Parts: sequence; C-alpha cells; structure tokens
Amino acid sequence: MRYLRRERGDVEANLDISPLIDMVFILLIFFMVSTTFVKDMNLELTRPSAQSASRASSKAIRVFIDRAGTAYLDDVPVKPWMIQSRVRELLKSGASGDVLVVTDVQVPAEKLIAVVDQCRLAGADHVGVATRAEAG
Repeated sequence: MRYLRRERGDVEANLDISPLIDMVFILLIFFMVSTTFVKDMNLELTRPSAQSASRASSKAIRVFIDRAGTAYLDDVPVKPWMIQSRVRELLKSGASGDVLVVTDVQVPAEKLIAVVDQCRLAGADHVGVATRAEAG
C-alpha cells in the first residue's frame, strides 16, 4: 500500500467567517435599536447663527416657530398661552427638562421672548434657541 506524502506547502487553511458576520449583524441591530432619532418638522426655517452655539440634547422638548409666527409643539400648532401648560404636561410625563426653540431668522424678537418665557414658566430647566450650528 502506498502512502501519499503531503508537501509542507500543500496544507490548506480554512477560516470560517460566518460567526464574524453574525456578530456584525447583531451589533448593527443593537446600534439601530438603541439610537435615538429626532424628527424635526418640515418647516422652511433659516436658523439664526451664533458663535457660542453648542450641540443641543436630542431628548430636549422642541418648540418650533415658523416665519408667520405660529408656534408648534408635537407637530401641532399651539397658541402662545397654551405653550406653558403643554410643556408642563410633557415635563410631568418624564420628558427632559430642556426645551429647544427652533425658530426662523425673521421671527420678531417679542414672539421668541414670549415663547421662551412660557417655557421657563412651565418649569423647564434650560431653554435654548436653535442656531445653524445646532444639530441635535
């Protein structure tokens, strides 16, 4: 009986990458599920700019003011006097204590101040105004 000898260069190395692919998909699913997505309203806004701008929390309550001066909270138009009670309800339901006012450059200052004042009276810890550099 004849035995065939293998040469040293004939050794075949197999590498199974299916566990690696499984782990990549598990990590992908984990990061997709754990990521918080912030959906901004589809309003045509030109945000003001500021040199001291910093990133806003993605968990902040967002109040939008369009060019016409209409305020929106949870995609629903609200009157200025209703903002305080609506923000207070959101804060009591466990939302973050931060409020971010997203406004257009052409909104009058008195309208912006009225909205910020209502948010502070509702008990918000921090009230900020979104600028171009804000990407939260």
